[in-house]
Amino acid sequence: MEMEKGKINVQTENIFPIIKKFLYTDQEIFLREMVSNAVDATQKLKTLAGLGKYTGEVGDLSINVVVDTKNKTLTISDRGIGMTHDEVIKYITEIAFSGAEDFISKFKNKTESETNAIIGHFGLGFYSAFMVADKVEINTKTYKQGGQTKAVRWECDGNTEYSISEGDKTDRGTDVILHISDNAKEYLDDYKIYSLLKKYCRFLPIPIIYGTEIVKENIEGEFDDKGNPKTKDVTKPRVINNTSPIWKRKPADLTNDDYIHFYHELYPDVYDDPLFYVHLNVDYPFNLTGILYFPKVKRNLEVQKNKIQLYSNQVFVTDNVEGVVPEFLTLLHGVLDSPDIPLNVSRSALQSDSNVKKISNHILKKVADKLNDLFKNEREEFEKKWDDIKIFIEFGMASDESFYEKAEKFALLKNDLNQSFTIEEYCNEIKDNQTDKDSKIVAVYTTDIDGQYSFINAAKEYGYDVLVMNEIVDNYFISAMERKNDKLTFVRVDADVPSKLINKGDEVPCKLSDDEKNKIKGLFETSVDKNQYVVEIENLSETDMPVVITRKEFMRRMSDMSRFGGGGYGMMGAFPEAFDLKVNANNPIIYKMSVSSNEMENKRLAEQLVDLAMLQQDILKGERLSNFVKRSVELLNKVEDKQTDDKSVDDKSVDEIHIEDKQ
Repeated sequence: MEMEKGKINVQTENIFPIIKKFLYTDQEIFLREMVSNAVDATQKLKTLAGLGKYTGEVGDLSINVVVDTKNKTLTISDRGIGMTHDEVIKYITEIAFSGAEDFISKFKNKTESETNAIIGHFGLGFYSAFMVADKVEINTKTYKQGGQTKAVRWECDGNTEYSISEGDKTDRGTDVILHISDNAKEYLDDYKIYSLLKKYCRFLPIPIIYGTEIVKENIEGEFDDKGNPKTKDVTKPRVINNTSPIWKRKPADLTNDDYIHFYHELYPDVYDDPLFYVHLNVDYPFNLTGILYFPKVKRNLEVQKNKIQLYSNQVFVTDNVEGVVPEFLTLLHGVLDSPDIPLNVSRSALQSDSNVKKISNHILKKVADKLNDLFKNEREEFEKKWDDIKIFIEFGMASDESFYEKAEKFALLKNDLNQSFTIEEYCNEIKDNQTDKDSKIVAVYTTDIDGQYSFINAAKEYGYDVLVMNEIVDNYFISAMERKNDKLTFVRVDADVPSKLINKGDEVPCKLSDDEKNKIKGLFETSVDKNQYVVEIENLSETDMPVVITRKEFMRRMSDMSRFGGGGYGMMGAFPEAFDLKVNANNPIIYKMSVSSNEMENKRLAEQLVDLAMLQQDILKGERLSNFVKRSVELLNKVEDKQTDDKSVDDKSVDEIHIEDKQ
């Protein structure tokens, strides 16, 4: 065959710069494309042999990847169908013509499973090689005519001109030789290529060989003193991939151990077993297989993302599946594989694909069905796992309305006694004692059992049940529940004094006159920053604390959302801290201050009471904390001298003190 030259049939002279700069997001994708092409060519040969269209020797179909640092080449070799001279012209130089579509058209009456196996990627995928190579060679020999057809060599140095001549390949198949450019020398590094093959090719259906490895083999007939077979080191070709991942098998053929073993194959650095898994196996109206695992999650959500691997016919596409699966399920681990998901280099194009949207909806439904089955059939076990899976479910209910409607049947609320209820069960549990004057059921909750201990105890004295809502997503989950049920509202246990947490319209008479209330209010206003604290005189029980610092539920939620950047509040920056300082007009200490003329002593006592309330809220810091400690020591030193007087006041009610003072 004489050498001939030609020009690639493209519409622009600048196709290669476009490929290098814009076609692929990641330069390293070229290796995936090259190996995928080799796999496709091999799969085609297997399909033809299975259909009786090829009756010759099949033999070893492994694909070899070889780095030659001396000659600065990277070669991908297969023993697939190869190409004739005309096919090289057609499939390699005529970019607009898809080799895969042409091949499939010849077998369009075959079954879907048969045609899926012969889909090729020659076309633009092949030209991704020019992202890293100054020159690309193809040395190929077709399977046709019993191997009598001559080999073909095609060469191109990164412009639209190419040369084609007789090749020297003697075996069926194709060698693609990439002459790596100086600015891509990293792709001549052994570990780099190994890592990329493990990333993109670890589950391809044809064995991928890269280099060699040393393995232990038993020496036949030889044993040590303990009767164990003796071994020897043997050098063997290193196979990169698992050609038969379990997501391609039927769930009925798999055991729980198979799923656990595969999980650790996917994530060798994760030591905990998954909580449970969902095996996806759909063939209509789209094709989808895969396994999603519920892992034990850490409270830092960010480190858990990008754990789901997306494949198309066992070819790795991405581990950023936002848009492909509902956002809240990006916290799961596992694999998804669908030939209906294009090997798209643009994630925005992937997200807008109609099949991808259908797949996303199906995954949501399957996950919800699995959780509902576990709840209905194994509620006790479900409750034990709740703390590990609640973050998925609450995140989903807060962010996806369709999931909320499915999940409200099995989502759980847990109180500080570790009792679990569905949302409906809990409303029925508390409605008799925790319904306000507007007929709203009020759920009282804590975000910190230890830090809010005194508030929890005070609420329990009123007979309130206290939920534990201590996850990052709980704020959003609470808001979602309130949106879906206008007769249910949530209030944190420290949002108000206990008697006011649930507004039932009851009023306690005030024992102070208006002048006494104004005096007390002014006294406490001088003890705090007016820009941060609003002083309110409250008519509470004599046994309630003299001073309590609370924070309105709405203000606290706004602040939390601002801190976590959610709900749009992150756009406004940090939400200012603001508190209500509630002074109990009916507490004996407050009454004593209202009738005392010792301004200095009143001021010290007001500061002490404010600091105690701040300490209860864990907001007493810095210089104020230091002053509080010193003042407390001074007050303790005076206790012995004033003990008798203090006891006489403590033993009397406010009414008795009031009468004596008036006299």
